[in-house]
Order: sequence, then C-alpha cells, then structure tokens
Amino acid sequence: MIGLIGGMSFESTAVYYRLINEAARQKLGGLSSAEVAIRSVNFADIVKLQQQGRWEEAAQMLARAGKGLQNAGADCALICTNTMHLVADAVASGIDIPLINIIDETALRLKEDGRERPLLLATRYTMEHGFYAERMRTHGIYVIVPDEAGRTAAHDIIFQELCMGEVKPTSRDRLLALIEEAKAQGADSVILGCTEICLLLDPNALPLPGYDSTAIHVDAAIRFALEASQAMDAA
Repeated sequence: MIGLIGGMSFESTAVYYRLINEAARQKLGGLSSAEVAIRSVNFADIVKLQQQGRWEEAAQMLARAGKGLQNAGADCALICTNTMHLVADAVASGIDIPLINIIDETALRLKEDGRERPLLLATRYTMEHGFYAERMRTHGIYVIVPDEAGRTAAHDIIFQELCMGEVKPTSRDRLLALIEEAKAQGADSVILGCTEICLLLDPNALPLPGYDSTAIHVDAAIRFALEASQAMDAA
C-alpha cells in the first residue's frame, strides 16, 4: 500500500492519485488499481507555518500524518510536495516505513541521463533554502535557479495560480522564457521542482530536456510497491 501525505496542494495530490492508478492499470492490466492511503492536510495551515518559518512544527504535523498512514497499513510514504522535503528527514525519523524522497529520485533520473546542470523551477522556499541544492550535490547534480525576478515569478505562479487550480498561458510563457534564459547560461535540463508545475508545463515540450518531479516520484512509488508485492508472493 502506498501512503500519500497530500493536500499541499490538493491539485497536485489529485495528479499523484491519477498517475499512480494509471501506472497500476498499465502494469497489471484489466481493472487493476493501486492500494493507496491518503492523509490530506489543510494546506492553509502548512502555508502559514512556511511563511512564519516554523518548519519544526510543520515537520511534526507531517510526521503525524505519516504515522497515521503507517497505522492504516501503508508500506511506504510520500510527501506529495517538493517544498516540504525541507523537513523530509524529520518526517522519516518519525515513522517506521520508508519515506520515498522526491529529491533523491529526481537526482537519480538526471544521473541516468547524464544531466549535471539543471534549472530548478520551484517555490521560493525550494529554490532558496538550500536543502534541495545540497541534497542534489550529494548525487553530483548542481542546480541553478532563476534570478530574483524569475524566482518571484515562479513562486507567485505556483501559489497564486496553480495551487488555486488556475492555468494561464501567459504564465506558461513566463516560465518558458526562464528556461530559455537558463539554456543560454549553460543549463542542460530543467526540473519541474514543484508538484503543481506539471499542470502548466509539458516536460516533453520544453527548450531543455524536462524532468517532472511528480511523475518521477510516482514511478518510484510504483516500483517500490510492485517489488514489495513480488517479494511477498515469492515468500
């Protein structure tokens, strides 16, 4: 059973649920779907803690959600947002099931393709707080981010539009312009480093090779679930 710590925002959590079940049907056939448990938090509460820098409290909230998933029978957990991986280690230490880390999985996919210098499009927290870039560096990946104006634009598009279910062509054009700028500066790829950006950008139709962190995270969860199921069957 895959456990999802969701609601941050529910727009992207819905994408997780759809992609996981589509993958299960594709791999298992017929009317197959995935066993999924979702603990969806109130995003407004999380955003307030983010804005006030109360990350420890946010970590405790997500750890409680993860523990609830574990008690519901989940065999792994995913934090369905890149930003809250700032507290991923604290959440992982609060549960007794594996936490599949979106940063590690994205880094592994980049390494497989020989990418070393990706542009990171994400929330301001993810682009500026250092946790994402530091973890990527442990995999030999060195991310670059837009300039101040670009970071502000990306952050605002995520929070004021995508998290509200709004998809605007003008915002797509703005992000595409940021990718073009990064390409000119030597970026070799682009990470859609917010789980909502896939609502706006197609990773296969960008000026640089695109890596959708949401889809990559889902792939890792499905792989874990299938391998665990096969191991149980073999036993």
